Amino acid sequence: MASDMARQWAHMVTFCGLLVAVASCSPGTPETCREVAREPNLSPDYSGTVIPANIAPLNFQILEEGRAYLLKIRSESGSPITVSSRTGQMRIPRRPWRALLSANRGRDLHFDVHVQGADRQWRRFQPVVNTIAHEDIDGTVVFRFMKPIYNWWKDIGIYQRDLGSYDTSVVLHGRSFGEGCLNCHSFVRNEPDTMSISLRSATYGSHTLLARDGRVDKVGAKWGYTAWHPSGRLAVYSMNKVIQFFRAGALEVRDVADLDSALVCYQVESRKTFSPPELADKDRLETYPAWSPDGKYLYYCSAPILWEDRNTVPPAHYEDLKYDLWRIPYDIETGQWGTAEAFLSAQETGLSIQLPRFSPNGRFLLFCMCRYGCFPIYQPSSDLYIMDMATKQYRKLAINSEHSESWHCWSSNSRWIAFSSKRPGGLFTRTYLSYVDETGAAHKPFVVPQRDPAHYDSLLETYSVPELVNGPVDVSRWRLAQAARAEPSIATDMPITGATPKTVPSDPWQERE
Repeated sequence: MASDMARQWAHMVTFCGLLVAVASCSPGTPETCREVAREPNLSPDYSGTVIPANIAPLNFQILEEGRAYLLKIRSESGSPITVSSRTGQMRIPRRPWRALLSANRGRDLHFDVHVQGADRQWRRFQPVVNTIAHEDIDGTVVFRFMKPIYNWWKDIGIYQRDLGSYDTSVVLHGRSFGEGCLNCHSFVRNEPDTMSISLRSATYGSHTLLARDGRVDKVGAKWGYTAWHPSGRLAVYSMNKVIQFFRAGALEVRDVADLDSALVCYQVESRKTFSPPELADKDRLETYPAWSPDGKYLYYCSAPILWEDRNTVPPAHYEDLKYDLWRIPYDIETGQWGTAEAFLSAQETGLSIQLPRFSPNGRFLLFCMCRYGCFPIYQPSSDLYIMDMATKQYRKLAINSEHSESWHCWSSNSRWIAFSSKRPGGLFTRTYLSYVDETGAAHKPFVVPQRDPAHYDSLLETYSVPELVNGPVDVSRWRLAQAARAEPSIATDMPITGATPKTVPSDPWQERE
């Protein structure tokens, strides 16, 4: 058998330290290769899912004992790919992978795994089968990369990753402006040309960078959770008095209270800020704005303030706080707002509603619900739900885990979602991708692939706040850093106007993984 194997491997070529072939290759015949009546264990678990044709190779480890490993990747058309390894780490060459996936959109992709044991006997496992989607995913994901925060932060950056490769670059890092904190990056309609990033620095203050059509301005206000009107002419952002505190005797010891919050509007052309009375009710908390794709409604989360003392942490009755989903009509041409109304109430759901995000085609609304409060990433009970806007019926997605599912976004073609999840283990946040079909069913998610198959095994940092965009952010990090260190180029008042103004701190502290 050893001589047979030598002849079979003689035609292989070396690629990145592995033996790679693009022709059919089997480590044994039916007479010499023992069949195993199950799929192999893989890490990450890239099995039984739907993947885009433009995704980077799904490198993985084969978690089966052996002295040699052989992987054959095949579909209906094109040349199969064969990768051999002595460690079980499978690093798939990019060009044959992309060719194979592009030639087989809508078809199944098979992983045939063979493992040679200490007795030199080869075992062949049941094929691992995935499906290649017809639709691509947006090519770039912008995310925040950081260590898990407890009571201080350091080494925080916003990065972008080319999903078709493993290329990752810095958009802006906190070390560029005095080890500052940065978060709440947002875009218009999955386009990278308009981007806002909130900054917080002991040296340079708390402000917002606004990159638009190649120009970078520093706005003299810190934007919280931000939603851009589809026209790009208006941004609505939250102001939050957010305080972190700690618990004992739980897997997740951190929690967050939003003691006071309101929504503020920024007009791009006039560079003015304002807040309609409905969005700054002194008796309610307003946060997590999201526009409907047609721009006619602003959706947001709202909850009654259950406490009188807005400085006590945690506030009284905090675990009874549940957010409703509200909406308010808006006319971009006249600038007129309608009457706010509850769209989905916590009384109906029994849970707190967070982070509404619409599919760009307007068909579905994706949101989180958790037991209480406003910070789903610290809530193991947080799950993803989807509403069909045609029927207003919602349901819990089947892709949830026992741990927190939180920040999510849609691809521009409404067929993919990226979301933050603490699976497995409940400690570290990772970014997962899932295909959503025309019925709103989300298919088994898979973690963003990495060049190193063992990348996630020892990683102590978190990937969070994924935003899918259809191209790279082209403004340089040097221009963003220079603007972050400069004086604000756009001065704004912080109006919380209306008949019943509320108190919001001038420099709200806001943290999010």
